[in-house]
Amino acid sequence: MIVKPPQELQKIIGYQFIDISLLKQALTHRSAAGNNNERLEFLGDSVVGVIIAHELYSRMPDAAEGDLSRFRSSLVKREGLAARARDIDLGNFLLLGGGELKSGGFRRDSTLADAFEAVIGAVYLDGGFEKCRDVVLALFKQVIDDLLDEGLQKDPKTTLQEYLQANQFSLPEYELLEVSGKEHEQIFKVACSCAATDIATEGEAGSRRAAEKLAAKNMLKLLLNNNSEKDATSGKDTTSGKDTTSGKDNG
Repeated sequence: MIVKPPQELQKIIGYQFIDISLLKQALTHRSAAGNNNERLEFLGDSVVGVIIAHELYSRMPDAAEGDLSRFRSSLVKREGLAARARDIDLGNFLLLGGGELKSGGFRRDSTLADAFEAVIGAVYLDGGFEKCRDVVLALFKQVIDDLLDEGLQKDPKTTLQEYLQANQFSLPEYELLEVSGKEHEQIFKVACSCAATDIATEGEAGSRRAAEKLAAKNMLKLLLNNNSEKDATSGKDTTSGKDTTSGKDNG
């Protein structure tokens, strides 16, 4: 394996180091001689977390804490960081000891994720928070966009079903509670219940399908906010949501 020069990595990440020794240290695994990247990894871990958390907070103003935590976790977990490292071919820039090199350490998720955090830590020390933020968001841009698009576009009923199945609960049930209004301006009220909580959620809309989606969305918010444990002791309750934007929906 021929190790690529760190100067080439600067072009890939779009940042020119003032102190190139910081980048060299970030690329040095503990199995190699010299100053290794463990301290920079420690720093980078926190910096990446703060930047991603702030970006999600800014771009998801209506998201609950549970949603934000779930999105952040999917982005900064080991597999996610290793994927970003592969995006910039980071493995081929690493300095590894002989044994680590022979065992394929430059392809290992843990090694790549740690090195990625170390590089970000080095950028932070060299250029400060704002420049580091620019680098991180550029590297995460596509995956963040894709993640937010998926979260916004997916049918809430589908998302709720996937959530319950992943947590080994039975599928949710929907009950039509009431139909009100004139014949051509009817409002449907639907309740959503599931085995994960004793609380039912409601949705009101101009069609039964839209009302079910809103009830499912409210159930997701409830579950992701971990409110079920707090509210279950009070018996059956309802959390209502009212669709004031869709009008009549015959879908």
